[in-house]
Amino acid sequence: MNSDEKSFHMTPDEFRRYGHAVVDWIADYHARIESFSVLSQVKPGQIRASLPEDPPAQGETFDAILKDVEQLILPGVTHWQSPNFFAYFPCNASGPGILGDLLSSGLGVQGMLWSTSPACTELETHVMDWLVSMLGLPEKFLSSSSGGGVIQDTASSAALCALLAGRERATHGSSNKKGATGRLVAYVSTQTHSSLEKAAMISGIGTDNLRQIGVDDNFAMRPEALARQIKSDLRAGLTPCFVCTTIGTTSSNAMDPVAEIGKICRQHNLWLHVDAAMSGTAMLCPEFRHLQSGVELADSYNFNPHKWMFTNFDCNCFWVADRKALIQTLSILPEYLRNQATESGAVIDYRDWHIQLGRRFRSLKLWFVIRHYGVEGLQHHIREHVRLAQEFAEWVRNDDRFELAAPAPLNLVCFRHKAGDAANQTIMDRLNRSGDLFLTHTKLNGKLTLRLCVGQTNTKKRHVERAWQRIQEEAGKIGK
Repeated sequence: MNSDEKSFHMTPDEFRRYGHAVVDWIADYHARIESFSVLSQVKPGQIRASLPEDPPAQGETFDAILKDVEQLILPGVTHWQSPNFFAYFPCNASGPGILGDLLSSGLGVQGMLWSTSPACTELETHVMDWLVSMLGLPEKFLSSSSGGGVIQDTASSAALCALLAGRERATHGSSNKKGATGRLVAYVSTQTHSSLEKAAMISGIGTDNLRQIGVDDNFAMRPEALARQIKSDLRAGLTPCFVCTTIGTTSSNAMDPVAEIGKICRQHNLWLHVDAAMSGTAMLCPEFRHLQSGVELADSYNFNPHKWMFTNFDCNCFWVADRKALIQTLSILPEYLRNQATESGAVIDYRDWHIQLGRRFRSLKLWFVIRHYGVEGLQHHIREHVRLAQEFAEWVRNDDRFELAAPAPLNLVCFRHKAGDAANQTIMDRLNRSGDLFLTHTKLNGKLTLRLCVGQTNTKKRHVERAWQRIQEEAGKIGK
C-alpha cells in the first residue's frame, strides 16, 4: 500500500467487532453495577494523575483503550445508574434509550433545519405530540394547534427560552433590538431552581429584577404574595413579564398552585412557564395529574424524560402554546441557511426554537423508549417508584428518631434525624463514604435535611429496604 492509500480510520469490520465489545462491556457493567461504590471514592486530581502526560504519537489498539476505561476511568465514575443511587433527582437510562442514542450517533445527523434531515424534525414533532396526550397536557401544545414542542438539552435551556419569549412579548420585540432596559421584572419562588437566576443574567433582565416570592408551609409559592409584588412593581413603573411555577421543586418536590398563579398571570399578561423537570414524568399516570391542575393556563411547559422516564441524558421536552412567539424571539436567517423548504413555510426549522443552531437526533431515543415500554410499561414503573417512596416515608414516620421535613407527594422523601444538623451531616457522610448508597441534602427552614429520591431504572423494594436499614444503622451510632 502506498502512502496515498494509507488510512487511519476504523474499517466497517473493525467497527462491528469493537462495537460488539463495547455493547458487551455496557451490558456487563449494568449486570455488576451493584458491586461498585455508588459514590466515587477518588481524590481530586487522582484520575488525571493516572493518565499519560502526553497524547500518543501513534494510534493505540482498541483493546488497550477499553482496558483503560475499566482500570483508569471506572474508579472515577459515580454510578448514576445504580439502583442504590438515591441522590439529587434521578438521571436514569434504559436499554432502548441507550440503543436509540447509539443509532443517533451512527447516523450523525445535524438537524438544524428540516432540509438537513427531514426525519429528524418530523419524528421529533410527532413524538412531542404523542407526549401531549400521554401527560394529559392541553391541546394548545400540539403542533396541529397554535403551539408545539421541541427537545432541548435541559430544563435550564427551556426556562431561558421561555424567559426570552416573555421578555419579547412584554417589550413588543424591542429588547432583541435595543437590549433590556433594566425595567423588566420576572418572578420565581424562593424554591425555584437556580437555573432561573442564570437565565435572568443571560437574558439581560438581571438578578436584581428577579423577584423571589415567599412560600407556604409546604414550600409552594404563595399566590397572594406574588400578586402583591406585581402590584408594587407596577406602581414603581417597572414592567412585569414572566413567572415560573414549579411542579416538584428540587429541594422538596413542592407543588406550586399553578391554577391560582395562572389567573394572576392572565390578569397582568405575564408569560407563565411551568417547570415540571422531574415530576412531569408522573403525569403519565392520570391519578397524579391533579398536581399540575391549572396547566391549561401555561404559556410554556417542560419536563425531563432524562430524569425519570428511562431516556438517557440529555433530553428535555419543552412546549409552547404560541410557537410564533418563540420563533419570533429566536429566529435569524443568514443567507447560508436559506432553502426552498424554509421559504415555503411548510416545515418546522427547530433551530428557531432554542439557543443553539445545531441539534442532535434526540427524538430517536425517546421514540425507542416509548415504543419499547408502551404507556403501560412506563406507568407501571412510575407507580412502583412512588409506592416505594411512600413506604419509605411511612418507615420514617414510625421511627421516633426521625421526622419528615416536607410533604412527599411522589417519589422524593425529605427527612432528618431529630438530633440536629451535625447528626444529619454525619449520617449522610458515613453512608456516602461506605459506597452502599448515595444521598444528598438540602436546607428547609434553615435545617439540614436529607433527601431520598426513588427513581433509578432498576431500583426495587430490596434496595429501598437496604437503604433504610443502613440509615438506621448509622443513626444508631449518633452520640456514641
